[in-house]
Amino acid sequence: MRNWLVVVLFVIGLAFGVLIGWLVWGGPGPTVPTKILVGVPAPQTGMYAGFGEGGVWGMQAAVDDINDLGGVYVEEYDKKLPLELVVVNTESDETKAGTLAESLILTDKVNFLAYGDQPPPMNAPIAIKAEAHGIPYICTTGPAEPWLAMREAAGNWSYTWAAGLFSIGAYKPEDGYTIADTWLAMLDLYGDETNKVAGVFASADPDGVGWHAAFPGILEDWGCTVVAKEDAKSLLPMETSDFSSLIDEWVAANVTIIWGNAPAPFVGPLLAQAWATEGFAPMLISIGRAPLFYEDVSSWAGNAPLGVLVEIWWDPAWGDSPGIGGTTPESLAARWLADTGKPVNRNIGAGYSIIQVLIDAIGRAGTLDADEVNAALADTDLMTIRHRVVFDENQFNRGPLVYGQWQWDEGEEDWVCPIVLSKHDFIPTTGEVLFPIP
Repeated sequence: MRNWLVVVLFVIGLAFGVLIGWLVWGGPGPTVPTKILVGVPAPQTGMYAGFGEGGVWGMQAAVDDINDLGGVYVEEYDKKLPLELVVVNTESDETKAGTLAESLILTDKVNFLAYGDQPPPMNAPIAIKAEAHGIPYICTTGPAEPWLAMREAAGNWSYTWAAGLFSIGAYKPEDGYTIADTWLAMLDLYGDETNKVAGVFASADPDGVGWHAAFPGILEDWGCTVVAKEDAKSLLPMETSDFSSLIDEWVAANVTIIWGNAPAPFVGPLLAQAWATEGFAPMLISIGRAPLFYEDVSSWAGNAPLGVLVEIWWDPAWGDSPGIGGTTPESLAARWLADTGKPVNRNIGAGYSIIQVLIDAIGRAGTLDADEVNAALADTDLMTIRHRVVFDENQFNRGPLVYGQWQWDEGEEDWVCPIVLSKHDFIPTTGEVLFPIP
């Protein structure tokens, strides 16, 4: 009996000692995750599919590069963890984007949300869910004006970080970072060879509204006469399919300069109808959003893409822009070509850089804690494959811009979009301006 009592007292004492040790030394260490999950709500189909294909591919390329190095070192666990993307298709539908983002957080238990470039209206619903659940969301979006307007209206999201792209006008650090100064540089070169009569158009979504509010004034300040600039005439519903009344006004006024912004399915029919109209003879055409991707312009009828100028925010020619583990803009583009057999999709650079920004913040935070990583993002100062990322007071980063122009390559018998104007010494031009449009 006495032996039995000794054993019981020993066990009780041992248990008490373990309890005291647990209280003193903080109990068992943290559960070490096996991977870092990144939720990616991307437009893989629908009118922004061109954005989605390149953006997701670029993100995965960066994930492959960091995983080849063993993953992301997280000090809290004293080990490297691999990244894994959980990709869902928003179908280019902003109402679905928010729902899918929330499902990634609650059902898939992702640590973070991220996606490469897409128009601001697609990012806003994701930002709302990131804010509601306290999950950092890193994206790229532009232009700044509609993005900042939506952010302010929502009370200024604190968990969403726009790692680019650009602004239309005054929101800039220096020349070569806005659509306006890039476009005005083109006008300075060729505008005096036109009659300086300009026509404008935009789709009536938040992105188009922001552009339409700014550009007529920018053109007029330069010295253009802008015709049919009233909202009822040139800010058109997304479902518009007959553009004849606007085109007729352009022809009647002898418009030689066209500026616009809309999705690719909107612009293709507009240009096809315009070129089929007798008397339509523009010398300069600049359009935002629609002509960014080969996948889109190659589907337009006839010569609709010919001579169209478009802002470019990444290219294999981007200089001084390092990737992960020796990847460069040129080698990344070569991987894309080998993998897809397609001309370069410039959103691969945006997607890749987003992962660079995320892993940099995780590394500096030393943890996967959402709030600590979010705090680390505020101090980002990182050279990425798409140049430097430094967030300002609006959690927005302004990246360099150049001008590309769609031209027909007789040798390749295909459409190409070389860089024809650059105000940056680290980004060379890769082609000559086609002026006037033949």
